[in-house]
Amino acid sequence: MKSSPQLVPTASQTVGPFFHLGLTHPHSIANIAGPDAKGERVKFVCTVYDGEGKGLPDAMVEIWQADAEGSYRHPEGGQAENHDFFGFGRLHSGPDGRCEFETIRPGRVPGWTDALQAPHLNISVFARGVLKRLATRAYFAGEPANAEDAALALVPEERRETLMARPDQAEKGLWHFDIYLCGPRETVFFDI
Repeated sequence: MKSSPQLVPTASQTVGPFFHLGLTHPHSIANIAGPDAKGERVKFVCTVYDGEGKGLPDAMVEIWQADAEGSYRHPEGGQAENHDFFGFGRLHSGPDGRCEFETIRPGRVPGWTDALQAPHLNISVFARGVLKRLATRAYFAGEPANAEDAALALVPEERRETLMARPDQAEKGLWHFDIYLCGPRETVFFDI
């Protein structure tokens, strides 16, 4: 009786770890808002964790956000006066799974019901073993408008904590957002 051959996945069947190859300077975008952008300056540190809770060193994180007045950067976004706001950032995670963006705290934008959404960052995560991007949001813990956000209300209350960025206790303007790809602390990802 012949034994069946051992099947090994090929590169066409797996993803990564190679995101950092196309993201090294000058393709990385860490500054979402330049020094003259209007709004409250923040450093936003994302850390991507694997299923074992270890920092993932080869993930790619993209951020899209509104400016401080609640406008996205696009031709109809009404941002003629805020030229130093780019609204988009992209970085690969370092050896500890971290990447750090410099930006401004976003304003509230209208949602699908025309009610204003709480300030948030739209985040896409690409990582090894992930065949399609993972879409999530980061809200600011302690923000009163979180209670009114229609998208956040769709998330079961016990899981909303996974969508909260936390302020650093030692450094003003520094926020931390942990992204768990799976496991008991898995971040809520949206099916969009």
